[in-house]
Amino acid sequence: MIRTEALDRLPVRTAVPALRRALDDRGVAVLCAPPGTGKTTLVPLVLAGLTGRGPVRRVVVAEPRRIAARAAARRMAWLLGERPGERVGFTVRGERVVGRETVVEVVTTGVLLQRLQRDQELAGVDAVIIDECHERHLDADTVAAFLLDVREAIRPDLRLVAASATTDAEGWARLLGDAPVVEAEGVAYPVEVLWAPPVRPVKPPHGMRVDPALLTHVAATVRRALAEREGDVLCFLPGVGEIGRVAGQLAGVDAEVLQVHGRAPAAVQDAVLAGSSGTRRVVLATSVAESSLTVPGVRVVVDSGLAREPRTDHARGLSALSTVRASRAAGRQRAGRAGREAPGAVYRCWDQAEDGRLARFPAPEIKVADLAAFALQAACWGDPDASSLALLDPPPAGAMGAAREVLAAIGAVGADGRVTGRGVRMSRLGLHPRLARALLDGAAEVGARRAAEVVALLSEEPPREYGDDLAAALRAARRGQDGYAVRWKQEVRRLSAQVDGAGSGEARSDDAVVGLVAALAFPERVARARGDGAFLMVSGTGAEPRDASRLRGAPWLAVAVADRPAHAVSARVRLAAVVDEGTALLAAGHLRVRGEEVRWVDGEVVARSVDRLGAVELAVRPLKQPDPELVRGALVEGLRREGLGLLRWNRETEQLRLRLAFLHRVRGAPWPDVSDGALLADPDAWLEPELSRARRRFDLGRIDAGQALRRLLPWASGEAGRLDELAPERIEVPSGSRIRVEYGGEQPVLAVKLQELFGLAETPRVAGVPVLVHLLSPAGRPAAVTADLASFWREGYKAVRAELRGRYPRHPWPEDPATVPATRFTSARLRRS
Repeated sequence: MIRTEALDRLPVRTAVPALRRALDDRGVAVLCAPPGTGKTTLVPLVLAGLTGRGPVRRVVVAEPRRIAARAAARRMAWLLGERPGERVGFTVRGERVVGRETVVEVVTTGVLLQRLQRDQELAGVDAVIIDECHERHLDADTVAAFLLDVREAIRPDLRLVAASATTDAEGWARLLGDAPVVEAEGVAYPVEVLWAPPVRPVKPPHGMRVDPALLTHVAATVRRALAEREGDVLCFLPGVGEIGRVAGQLAGVDAEVLQVHGRAPAAVQDAVLAGSSGTRRVVLATSVAESSLTVPGVRVVVDSGLAREPRTDHARGLSALSTVRASRAAGRQRAGRAGREAPGAVYRCWDQAEDGRLARFPAPEIKVADLAAFALQAACWGDPDASSLALLDPPPAGAMGAAREVLAAIGAVGADGRVTGRGVRMSRLGLHPRLARALLDGAAEVGARRAAEVVALLSEEPPREYGDDLAAALRAARRGQDGYAVRWKQEVRRLSAQVDGAGSGEARSDDAVVGLVAALAFPERVARARGDGAFLMVSGTGAEPRDASRLRGAPWLAVAVADRPAHAVSARVRLAAVVDEGTALLAAGHLRVRGEEVRWVDGEVVARSVDRLGAVELAVRPLKQPDPELVRGALVEGLRREGLGLLRWNRETEQLRLRLAFLHRVRGAPWPDVSDGALLADPDAWLEPELSRARRRFDLGRIDAGQALRRLLPWASGEAGRLDELAPERIEVPSGSRIRVEYGGEQPVLAVKLQELFGLAETPRVAGVPVLVHLLSPAGRPAAVTADLASFWREGYKAVRAELRGRYPRHPWPEDPATVPATRFTSARLRRS
């Protein structure tokens, strides 16, 4: 029996007529409705024609998380007075609850992607709702892009709704072709904000690590909230591990402590979403409870201020979830959970001054995540570079390039980027492409069942108590009865049914099987020991297991999970398997290179014959007759690393370079650029043939840099002959002396004794630029600086004369320097001559 009263209480009902009109007119719409208004539960029932008159239509609702998909289906079935699997069902990875009468099906966005790849028409589906699209999950963005392609090409009748818990819907409206935006008002009660920062500073999060002091403070804040406020408490934490630790610190509180996250058993999830049965509750939840789920009875929110987002370090080949500060938008969503049913309060575990420095919105996953799975989906869709997909944010070029390299290495795409048959098969396994490769190739080596066991471990990281040894984690999962072990066994059955395994793993130990499959999944993370518990991965990144780990003594590891703490040189191994060299070579053989290497190492040319697996050197021997071109390249590398000082320079050569730099600056072409960057960018132009004859550092020191620089002079145009005219080394002054010009500054500098310029009215120029005259005392000390001699004789000379004539009485100091000849000598010497 339909629960009409409950349906009528849902605030989104007032927006349903406008939504229907928008879909009738345009076929697309953006629905903005705050959490708790019923957008996830009432709207699909209305569009499917299950709550009143109208034709029955088949509606698919796409949710970003499995827990949300199950919860939404159960809630809609309850509103209809039914059980899931009747007119409302759900499908998530490894679980399908639908029946012959099902017209509303809730699926994860990942399941919908798979369905679209198999059946682009979505035959029989009348409408698709992409829920929680504001969270910007990559699968949701991809689903929307594919559906827009479908509407444009083959199904213009397919209705599409982007449902968001925020009112920031302009981007989605534009993406859907200026779709109408329908807004529903929520019933929000006032929420008091209490700032509750830790008394002492805590370390910022990095990688997966959260300072235990912050978790202790969060637990204390929950206890404070229980004492100060009425109603249930909803506490937001970044992940399962933090939820478990805070739950342990809340032992003994006068409330039932429940944990809500994607790994929680269905019975626990149901209990949380069903509401309190009289006992006060503390619900510890991940961000899944921000908008995807409504938890009844909550009057207080305690917000740790942290969230988990995917991050990829393409340079090191590491990708994992990372703990980050939650955005201000997430903070508003979380706080709003306290005001769904009555006035409430939120305790924020950070200082109010920090709030304004937080990011406004979460980073779109497409900007920060590993894009290998997305790139494979795009290739299967027929758009390998995703250039034609309607996306709110384009994928970063670097991340897409790295993703395509991964796909090419595992045989999922060909040289042209087009998907292969193997790639299509990988895309349909519901796994990351790396894990799909490990399952397919591992099954051929060790059998489908044993390969599936390891891949299931890798697809959902085991609990921390399972340890960091992947083989030990496998044995723990086999004998385990916890929620993780139950899900793992379900996933093993699902994966085993999808592949044929000709190989037999009976003769291999668990360690050997686990190591092989993990290495197949992450070949660039195969690592060899280099002493003191440290390893070097094939990718070139250092790695270290924790101090007490048995992995530290292994000769080789296949690293499955690692992160790099802030400011750390090496990655921290969180999950790995012991392997031998043979397994490493089998899994990462495509990265093996044999050849001659001639490089600049520690200030000298080193020539070797090397057999390497990526960055790991397997065998090395000296090379007696290296390729001259490789030697030349190493010498150029040395010059670029250590600088042009490796060549032979003297004062005249350095002055020549400064003169050329001056002419290039003031005259431009054809005078050459002789900066370090320009010279090192084209060594052929000036260092040949000496560079090709050189074999070691010593030979570089014999190259005359001055002779080499003169090769760059504009000989062809004839301008080279004007070098001494335009930028002379020396200038003759009125005394007859030839004074060196210094070209190192902005202006050429002429440092000369003042008496040697008597009678010179105009400042000397080089290449049309007046020199900066440093006027010196008879002892050679600075007396004045001028770029305008005429002005100095009129205005400055009198003061200099007054200061110096008493100190140097033996030298001439005429009142009018323009009327006496210039001299290098004293007054007495002048009289004698």
